[in-house]
Amino acid sequence: MKWWKGAIAGVLFLGAAAITAGGLKERPPPSQEVQIAKARKGTITRTITGAGKVQAATTVKISSSLSGDLVELLVKDGEPVKKGQVLGRIDKRLYEAAVKQAMASQNAARADAQVAEVEVSRSAQELARVEDLSKKGLASAAEVDTARATKNTADARLAAARQLLARNVAMVDQAQTDLAKTTLQSPIDGNVIELSREVGERVRGSDLSEDVVMTIAALSAMEVKFEVGEHEVVHLKPGQPAEVSLDALEGQTFQGSVVEIAQKALIKNAGTEAEVTSFPVTVALDSRPPGVLPGMSAEVRISAETRNDVVLVPIQAVTVRSERTLPDYKAPIEGGGLTAKRTESLAKVVFVVDANNKAQVRRVQTGIASDTELEIVSGISDGDRVVEGPYRTLSKELSDGDNVREPQPGQGPGGMKGGRKS
Repeated sequence: MKWWKGAIAGVLFLGAAAITAGGLKERPPPSQEVQIAKARKGTITRTITGAGKVQAATTVKISSSLSGDLVELLVKDGEPVKKGQVLGRIDKRLYEAAVKQAMASQNAARADAQVAEVEVSRSAQELARVEDLSKKGLASAAEVDTARATKNTADARLAAARQLLARNVAMVDQAQTDLAKTTLQSPIDGNVIELSREVGERVRGSDLSEDVVMTIAALSAMEVKFEVGEHEVVHLKPGQPAEVSLDALEGQTFQGSVVEIAQKALIKNAGTEAEVTSFPVTVALDSRPPGVLPGMSAEVRISAETRNDVVLVPIQAVTVRSERTLPDYKAPIEGGGLTAKRTESLAKVVFVVDANNKAQVRRVQTGIASDTELEIVSGISDGDRVVEGPYRTLSKELSDGDNVREPQPGQGPGGMKGGRKS
């Protein structure tokens, strides 16, 4: 019975040899699980977003260049007003007295001018009489010179009197203007959005600083002012369409357009690592949304540029790789006294999945981006399958030539079946 023992030993030996040979045989590298999307042709719009505050297109601060007590206030906060409507009054008694004083000075100056005119007429007649006598030899040359000097003096006094009268007329105009300013009127149609003074308080008028009594805004025209970065402002132009959404009116959007782009930058934290450069941009709403008030928070989306019939991929499909890791990398030629750059350069790439489920790295040139997609100017074609995730795999782990596979239906990342654990 020894033959069967030999047969068993032979089978065991052959099995061990087969297992050993299988272990030594080169195995294909494991495939990485990725999400795959197709490049497609379509339309893309460059969207520039920003957050700001709603404000009235026209806001006027009502103040006075006069000082005095506020004796009357005829409007309330939020009340609509018309252009020319009386809003309030400052105590005018002091300014009425100034008008009366200026009028009295004007009347006195006018009387002096009239006296000077009479003197000019009399001296002119006397000069004519003396000159006539001189021709007849009845008056000397000295008498003629005296009469002429008297006439010239009278002319000078009349000119001075007229200048004084003109000055007093101007003083009357100034006093009457000041008196008129004691009545505060609205320069525009709008609404009172803020009352800064109460009846009985003193208004301190000055040409150097304003003492605001109230603020009026034309709420029929609303706008949003916000800031955009220096890399975005170059794509903006007046007239570009925009969508405005308000925190207070959730789920609603309103149409508007770019009306103003500041030409001067706002620089924050200048000279530090946290320096930020931005430009104020103003978007006007086509119409006032019902119930919207100045100061409400708003988000703006400006459609800066639209391109049609271009190759698009998910924005997360584009990643970067070091130039040295790319198959077509060519090392720079050293020599000629030039020192090679030590800074590692990066290239934008997309991983295209071929028919054998291998990831092939492709250099790409990108164009404009929307919130979810990115234009590919060159590097891939419509219909190419591209890797779009997971982020860690795409950004760090995936290499040219790696085997890839998509998750099986019903499985999450890593091949785990979905559903609740039992």
